[in-house]
Amino acid sequence: MTGAVPISESTERPPPYAWTILLVLCVASVASSLNQFKVPPVLPVLIRDFHLSLGNAGMLMSAFSVTGLLLALPAGFILQRLGPKATGLIAVGAVSFGSVLGTFSATVPLMLASRFIEGAGLGLITIVAPAAIALWFPEARRGTPLGIWTTCMPFGNILTLNLAPWLSSLGGWQLVWKVGALFSLAAFVLFWFLFRMPGQQAAGAKPQDRGEGGVLSGYGRAMLNLALWLIALQFVCYNVVCLALGTYFPTFLNSVRGYPLSTAAFIVSLSTITALFSQPLGGWLSDRLGMRRRLIAVSSLLMAPICFSLFLATGWLVPALMITFGLVAGTIVPATFAAVPEVMASRRMAGSGMAVLALGQNLGMFVGPILFGKLADAAGWTGAGFMLVPVCVLAAAAVWLARFR
Repeated sequence: MTGAVPISESTERPPPYAWTILLVLCVASVASSLNQFKVPPVLPVLIRDFHLSLGNAGMLMSAFSVTGLLLALPAGFILQRLGPKATGLIAVGAVSFGSVLGTFSATVPLMLASRFIEGAGLGLITIVAPAAIALWFPEARRGTPLGIWTTCMPFGNILTLNLAPWLSSLGGWQLVWKVGALFSLAAFVLFWFLFRMPGQQAAGAKPQDRGEGGVLSGYGRAMLNLALWLIALQFVCYNVVCLALGTYFPTFLNSVRGYPLSTAAFIVSLSTITALFSQPLGGWLSDRLGMRRRLIAVSSLLMAPICFSLFLATGWLVPALMITFGLVAGTIVPATFAAVPEVMASRRMAGSGMAVLALGQNLGMFVGPILFGKLADAAGWTGAGFMLVPVCVLAAAAVWLARFR
């Protein structure tokens, strides 16, 4: 391949440039995460300026997930045809363009359209990044870079939760969108100049059949893999809970508990700060102890009482519960990503499995804010919090029925 970087076939350690690739992927992923989560910390401002109800306001988060939901399975074909670099550039470019469009949105339909475009970027980058990591890192050493990459989502969330209220006070919600667009543009330039493909035998990878029939066969097998779909269902539930709380809990703290918006956003960010440590730890534990399924199931059940307790707690219990939530929920993500290749018939089909997992992720991200907003309107904040309990239980049951270690 023209422009490929020659690397050693040794499976002992990745080539030095692999870490540069990981850095580029992380910056691109943080750009997607930052723009996805810029809504919750300024949601009261958006509700006021766009005259939204709580239920309708959830669409500003869910719309981001719609395109990712629709692109989840086709993204595998796009990656196969265009390659990681072109697909990655499209992903980061979509996030940047969508944020620019959102900056100039004066109506709800135009704002929703901008969120759809940004969601396309997230949907693509979540397929590109794990695939690129698999190309550059040998199988025995993929756990560490994968654990690092999974922290990009909470890291972007932390940045926007703590910067967005301050930026909004300086220049309205529009300034938040402008900064998101500039960050994404910088990520696009970085990806353009630094991302490269390794040699065909990178990191011990085996040549894959790039013929259309091989791709279609892999997707066909993935569609019939019950364990894969059970893992995807668990990830649907996980993202429903996380996006519901991440979207609305700052508003609850601001409107019900009387916290300043910046303080409310910081308290919510405590869970994502904790996840920066618990996600790599969860990946390491699932490898070290050889019990990914049990780790995911137990953590899912532990999330249940935290969900409703958040809407009952006051004082120091509020930040304490958010930290506990981040500690428990963070262990689920790397274990889930690591479980997917293990239930596939071969490593060559891991890309198809990740596409199905991305479908579950985006479905949960879409449903979570809308469902919780409607529940909060109908049953109040505490009632909506209690309704997240069966979602956590369903997640635990689904992953337990999937047969993997």
